[in-house]
Amino acid sequence: MGAASSRLEKALGEQFPEGERYFGLENFGNTCYCNSVLQALYFCVPFREQLLEYYGNNKSTGDGEDNMLTCLADLFSQISNQKKKTGVIAPKRFIQRLKKQNEIFRSYMHQDAHEFLNFLLNELVDILDKESNVREPCQNSSLQKNLNGPINGQLDGTRKEPVTTLVHKCFQGILTNQTRCLRCETVTDRDETFFDLSLDIEQNSSITSCLKNFSSTETLNADDKFFCDKCCSLQEAQKRMKIKKPPNILVIHLKRFKYIEQLGRYKKLSYRVVFPLELKLINTVENSDLEYSLFAVLVHVGSGPNHGHYISLVKSHNHWLFFDDENVEMTDESMVQTFFGSAQEFSGNTDNGYILFYESLAEKS
Repeated sequence: MGAASSRLEKALGEQFPEGERYFGLENFGNTCYCNSVLQALYFCVPFREQLLEYYGNNKSTGDGEDNMLTCLADLFSQISNQKKKTGVIAPKRFIQRLKKQNEIFRSYMHQDAHEFLNFLLNELVDILDKESNVREPCQNSSLQKNLNGPINGQLDGTRKEPVTTLVHKCFQGILTNQTRCLRCETVTDRDETFFDLSLDIEQNSSITSCLKNFSSTETLNADDKFFCDKCCSLQEAQKRMKIKKPPNILVIHLKRFKYIEQLGRYKKLSYRVVFPLELKLINTVENSDLEYSLFAVLVHVGSGPNHGHYISLVKSHNHWLFFDDENVEMTDESMVQTFFGSAQEFSGNTDNGYILFYESLAEKS
């Protein structure tokens, strides 16, 4: 990595961003799924800054056992405080804690990066919630732990304000599920939160068309009729999903692994799905076009769901960088296009964009 590091520094030259660090992460045996997600999160600047602030405020207390939050904050702090501008760091403490925390990640088998991202964000929320409850026991705040689900649903029917963690501030959005009774025209709204959007994909499509399909109207009839409270009976209805509160960081998961009943197994869809550098979010409740800028792409390399490799492309200070475990290189914006997927069904191109990270331009301004 030494030669590669010096090449990266030479490539950036005087343009090397002041105070920034570009470090590869050592692979501990099929931990590329973890490394690629960590790089994307590190270069999610609002998340990094809040995590480092948390670390600065809490490192002196250091009397508890390690958890995913302390290990992640420590890793980010290690990277940001390196004397060298480039190099390699071994995220050993983080990986050890991950394997201790969740048996799914203990083996050396190929893991799913999206599954890991879901687990990590949920785990961080859980830890921060518990810390908040320790600090303010009298409030007995209840925090929704799941990525998706009804808002503020309590067993006793009351509504309590959830704790807003650094994860929520960055990644949480709100979806509203609108159902219109076709008999009385009453519209019922049900809100649920999300940290990422999982989109079905089609061949030769785009993120915009996938988002339109996500919010398309579905008719509920036959066995799927909707119970209308006003009619007090099952009725035909129309249902659609819209984004009520867009997140500051929009994470889009492309559902590239599909279960094929005829095959009796999952198959990877290497479909060509165009994802733009600048995205207009059109399916919002207010119908306002919100603009987002792409800053990270997680790429799955391989022909199937049970083997392969993960790499990440990251935009930092208007430069695009290629992270492949220990290896970090400068790359060009045009390289993003090579990961859209293949327009042919049987193509040798299996390097496909899998998870996309967009930052709200309103948040940046």
